[in-house]
Amino acid sequence: MDISIRRISTVIDDKLEEAGRQAAPVLRKVAVIAVVQNPCLGRYVEDLTPLIDASEGIGARMAEVAMAAMGPHGVQSYGKAGIVGLAGEQEHANALLTTTFATPFRKAMGGGAAWISSMTKVAAPGAAIDVPMNAATDVYVRSHYDGMSLTLSGAPMPDEIALIFCLANRGRLNARVGGLSYQDSLATVSA
Repeated sequence: MDISIRRISTVIDDKLEEAGRQAAPVLRKVAVIAVVQNPCLGRYVEDLTPLIDASEGIGARMAEVAMAAMGPHGVQSYGKAGIVGLAGEQEHANALLTTTFATPFRKAMGGGAAWISSMTKVAAPGAAIDVPMNAATDVYVRSHYDGMSLTLSGAPMPDEIALIFCLANRGRLNARVGGLSYQDSLATVSA
């Protein structure tokens, strides 16, 4: 199945300070949004395998854009989301956001053993979505529980799906609630 990408947008958010404390290093978050034509409109489709298979190419294109936006910053956390236009089903976004879609991101960033948090919904153009994020090494690294709140201008139209992937180079600024550290999680991944 060939799925047409209608639009790709990138959001870069550099957080430099919080609570009067300078970030060292800066917290860079990147969101890449691909708006695609929904090929399953107007009918119920039992087998969504063609969507899953087609998502790999979309993920590869988005991963390239995301890594360029991260610049010199490494990737420590990630998250994904999807908004289906009003003429589609929520399951259409879920089919496009499986491991097949995420594998190109993991390859581009050089790893990513942890489950990738996600959120999907059906909504009108301009809807807001909160994309949950967690450490790429281990979902239990509390300092990296974070997210990005996005509002998509003019998307998704009823026949579209907006796919979103977010990356960050570190955990929250001033994180101090304990638990497994990111450095300790690296040891677990390499063991």
